Amino acid sequence: MPATATEADEIGSQSPPRGSSAGGQAHRITTLDSGVRVVTERIPEVRSVALGFLIATGSVIETPEQAGISHLLEHMLFRGTESYRSEQIDQIFDEMGAEINAGTEKEATSLYTRVLDGHLERAFDVMADMIWRPRFEQLEAEKEVVLEEIAMYEDDPQDRAFEEMDRAVFAEHPLGRPVIGTARAVGDVTLPALQAFHSERYTHGEIVIAAAGSVDHDTLVAMAERSQAVPHGVPATVTPELPAVAFAPRVRFLEKETEQYHLCIGGAGMARDDERRFALRVLEGILGGTSSSRLFQEVREKRGLAYSVFSYSNLYARAGEIGVYVGTRPENLVEAVRVVTEELRRCVEDPATEQELTRSRENLKGRMVLGLESTGARMGRLGAAVLGGLPIFSVDEVIERIDAVSMDDLRALAAELYGPEQLSVAAVGPGEDRFLEAIEPLGVGARAEAQEAAR
Repeated sequence: MPATATEADEIGSQSPPRGSSAGGQAHRITTLDSGVRVVTERIPEVRSVALGFLIATGSVIETPEQAGISHLLEHMLFRGTESYRSEQIDQIFDEMGAEINAGTEKEATSLYTRVLDGHLERAFDVMADMIWRPRFEQLEAEKEVVLEEIAMYEDDPQDRAFEEMDRAVFAEHPLGRPVIGTARAVGDVTLPALQAFHSERYTHGEIVIAAAGSVDHDTLVAMAERSQAVPHGVPATVTPELPAVAFAPRVRFLEKETEQYHLCIGGAGMARDDERRFALRVLEGILGGTSSSRLFQEVREKRGLAYSVFSYSNLYARAGEIGVYVGTRPENLVEAVRVVTEELRRCVEDPATEQELTRSRENLKGRMVLGLESTGARMGRLGAAVLGGLPIFSVDEVIERIDAVSMDDLRALAAELYGPEQLSVAAVGPGEDRFLEAIEPLGVGARAEAQEAAR
């Protein structure tokens, strides 16, 4: 399943002016003179701290020739620093009974851990060294690791289906590129190029340090000030302005010998700061986000046409996408797509009953509150929000917004986003002819022919 914003992610953050602090019962934010932002939420009743470094860099800022360099750089953070060898980093976190991990997305990279509060300073020092002072040792060996990871994803038809869907929705826009990159681009990365990319992107103004749990805000700020690799006053990197997305219905198919067809239907969504994102979450819960949703009940429970069927969305800085995924055997493909298409049309014509609306609202609130029982989730939502420039809402404020979602909101959103004729289709499977037959109810056959003729 692709990465999606969680309910906890909806609670974002608005950064205060540089050199100042923003206080509140739930969280505090300080922007250092260098541009680094520190955000914390103290939870007195726990003994652990979830700590993360978030960097505003990902696949969207890469050129085609750099495809995958952000992800490779994330891997190289673990290959040693000025103060710690690679194996020492592993040993230190093992001694603390903790794990350290990292991830790269389209618009951000993160390095994170969860430790006992008594180990916070040591964990911070190691992680800060990894972020600001990596040694980039054993580049060729790590490139081989990433190439193996790319090969692993190439072998996963579900992952490939989501990649093809991104390409169908975003076309040549950077959002359409896979985060993991390409084998050719990763293989061609040189040490000077990687060092230059790190210097350009891992600047103070692009970094947020977030923590939640048994943490004192002022102490963490002092750690951040001591750890910085370059003098204060370094300007933030200016992220290049991305072009607008040219949304249009498209068809993509990748032939692969698989037991199932992995098919996605989707299109334009919304940006992450769109106030309608709360209504979108509620609508997704009704369409395909829960076990009582329409897609799950009609496709899986009533007809047994799929094991996995769901709706999803991805919200980015200036654009987004919505989609539906279904995995089904070749003999069930035509019927499965027909039922999904009917449910998309029903979503537009009759997006919810009052009972469905109430159930989806309550489900969303429950998942949000339960998710925030994790210090890792709280740290993640704080850091992502500050990095994305979103307001931090209290739980009560989020609940108010969810409760405010009306039937009229759902009707307007469904009509704008889910009309089948305006959606793209992408699939991975054993034969294109059956795929083209199956998507006829979506009215996209003519598009596929036109695309083929234009090749």
